Amino acid sequence: MRIMIQKIGAWFDHRLQLAAPVREMAEHRVPRNAASWWYVFGTAALTVFVLQIVTGILLALVYVPSGAEAWSSLQALNQIVTLGWFIRAMHGWGSNFMVAIVLIHMVQVFLFGAYKFPRELTWIVGIFLLLMTLGMAFSGQVLRFDQDAYWGLGIGASIASRVPILGAEIVKLMLGGPIIAGATLSRFFALHVFLIPGLLIGFVCLHLLMVLKLGINDWPVPGRIVRRATYEAEYHALTRQEGAPFVPYAVWKDMFFAAFIILAVAACALYFGPFGPTGRPDPTIIQTVPKPDYFFLWLYALLSLLPPSLETPVLLIGPVLVIIGLLLLPFLSGEGEKSWKRRPIAVLTVLLIAITLGTFTHLAGFTPWSPHMNAWSSDPVPDQYIHGSTALERQGALVFQVKQCRNCHSLGNSGGQRGPALDTVAVRLTHDQLIRQVIQGGGNMPAYGKNLSPAETTALVAFLETLHPKGQAPARDAALDVARSDEKQPGDKP
Repeated sequence: MRIMIQKIGAWFDHRLQLAAPVREMAEHRVPRNAASWWYVFGTAALTVFVLQIVTGILLALVYVPSGAEAWSSLQALNQIVTLGWFIRAMHGWGSNFMVAIVLIHMVQVFLFGAYKFPRELTWIVGIFLLLMTLGMAFSGQVLRFDQDAYWGLGIGASIASRVPILGAEIVKLMLGGPIIAGATLSRFFALHVFLIPGLLIGFVCLHLLMVLKLGINDWPVPGRIVRRATYEAEYHALTRQEGAPFVPYAVWKDMFFAAFIILAVAACALYFGPFGPTGRPDPTIIQTVPKPDYFFLWLYALLSLLPPSLETPVLLIGPVLVIIGLLLLPFLSGEGEKSWKRRPIAVLTVLLIAITLGTFTHLAGFTPWSPHMNAWSSDPVPDQYIHGSTALERQGALVFQVKQCRNCHSLGNSGGQRGPALDTVAVRLTHDQLIRQVIQGGGNMPAYGKNLSPAETTALVAFLETLHPKGQAPARDAALDVARSDEKQPGDKP
C-alpha cells in the first residue's frame, strides 16, 4: 500500500511539480526566538478565512439574494435546514473572530517593528487585507437584510453620498439605483461572495509569498538596530546560526492556536447561536434603533455624538488620513529600533487608539439613534396650509400627518430634515411626478406604494399640489398641454 501511494504521489508530482516548493516552505529556516505565541495570529487569521469560505459555500446553497426571499431563506436556514442555524452561527462568529484576529495581528506587527525594511510591501498588503476583511464584515451584515442591515446600509450610503462630485454616482453604484432594493442585495452578494474573497485570496497568497521569501520577522531584541545596508546579511546569518526549520519546530504552535480558535468559534456558535435576522426590512418604520455589528459600533457612537457640522469632514478626511499614514509608515520609519520596549511613542499610540475605540464602542450602548426623529405626526399641519382647502385636500393633510411624513419633511420650518422641505413641492413636481414619487420613492425616500391605498394616495397628492407660493401656479407638464391643444379641432369650443 505504501509503495502504491508513493507511486501515485510521484505521478502527480511529476506533472504538478509541487513537492519542491512545498518542501521549501516547510523547511525554510526561522529564528528560534520567532517561534513564539506572539507569532501565531497570521496563521489563525488564515484558518478562520478558510472556515469562512467553507461555511459561506454551504450557506450560498440555500441563501437567495433577493429582496423578497433573503429574509425568508435565512429563516429557513435557522429553522428548517438541518444544522443550518449552526452553519450560520459559525459563519457569523467566524467573521467576528477574523476581524479581531487581523486587528491583533496588525498591532503585533506594529509593536514588533515587522513593517520595517525589507518588509514594507508585506505591511502594505496587510493594510489592504485589513480593509477587505472589514468590507467582508460589512457586506455580510447587509446580506442579513433585516432592519439593522437596512438602516446600516442607509448610513453607509449616506456617508458615501458626501464624497464631493462623485458622491451621487458612488451611491447609485452601491445601491444599484436610487433606493435600497433587490438590486442592492444582488450587488452586495456579488461583493461578499465573489469580488472581495477573490481579492482576499490573491492578497493572502502574495502576503504568504513575501513572508516565505523575506523570512519571519526576528524577535525584536532591544538594541538590535535595523539598517538597510546590513539588515539582510545579519538576518541570514542569524537564521543560519540560531534558526530552525519551520516544520516541525515552529508549526506546532500555529496549529495548536488555530485549532483553539476553531473550537472557540464553534463554542460561541453553539452557545450564542446565529446573528439575526431581526424584523423584516421596512423603510417606513423609522422609529427604529438599529445597531451595527461590534466592529462598527465605535463608528455608530461617533456619528451619534458628533455635531452635524463636523460629520462630513471627520468621515471623509479622517479615514483617508489614517490609511495614508499607515501606508507611509514603513517609509517614514523603515530603520531603527524594533523593540517596543524602546519605542514608547508606538506603545502610547496603540494604547490611545485602543482606549478610544473601546470607549466609543462602550458608548454605543447608550448613544441615541442619529439622526434624531422627533418631529412626530402629533404636530398639527400649520393652519395656512389647510385654510380654504377642499375636503379631499384636508383628507390628504390628514394622511400626511398619520403616515408621519413630517418625520422626514418640514412644513413652515417645522419637521424633519432628512428630506427636502415641502413648502413649495408643487412648484418642483407635476401631478404625475408627485404620484410616482409617493408610490415608487426615489433618492433617500422609500416607496410607499404598499403602505397607501389608492384613495389615500389621491388625497395626499391633492394636498401636496396646494403647497406652492401664493400667486405662483403649480408645476404642469408642458408636453401634455401641447398634446391636448393639438387634439382640439378648429371648430371645437374652448
